[in-house]
Amino acid sequence: MSVESLVPSDIRERYDTYEWRNGLAVLHTAHANCFRDILTVLREFVFSKEDVLTPGGSKSGIARKIDGRFYELGWVEKTYETAVIVDGQRLDSPTHSVDCVKDRVALELEWNNKDPFFDRDLNNFRQLFELRAIDLGVIITRATELQRIFTELGRGSSFGNSTTHVSKLLPRLEGGAGGGCPIVVFGITERCYVG
Repeated sequence: MSVESLVPSDIRERYDTYEWRNGLAVLHTAHANCFRDILTVLREFVFSKEDVLTPGGSKSGIARKIDGRFYELGWVEKTYETAVIVDGQRLDSPTHSVDCVKDRVALELEWNNKDPFFDRDLNNFRQLFELRAIDLGVIITRATELQRIFTELGRGSSFGNSTTHVSKLLPRLEGGAGGGCPIVVFGITERCYVG
């Protein structure tokens, strides 16, 4: 199986797609309904100059647009209650909230956070997978090539090298930061930009 055989061509034309531990095969076969939702959101998504220039505060308009569409499709934000019991003593170990969850698929959107958020997401996916709470993780982020657009719009420093984009994620992923958890990454490219 490969990206070409599992990801429709219209998605491959607009998104850079990567996988770890056969994430696409798991998504395609075991969670086809979630895969359909993801494809729906990716197909509908575009962003404009106005989206880039409008400050977002704690969550950008782009992040709200993508998360909101997943929520309309039945995904929910979720924090898992986890604990370890040592000699009868319960030690709570809650996970970080996952942006969107449905049917054992955890999805994070990282549009413009500091790049250590990738460490948090991958560790969360690893832990939840090892606890048998999820079957795979999905990350939607920016392709590094979008920096050109941000620079042209005068927002290059706001979307700098130390923020979340594919070039910051892949070394972590390939270095095993997600452990054995299957992971799929979609990088939003310039072809999603409508000016």
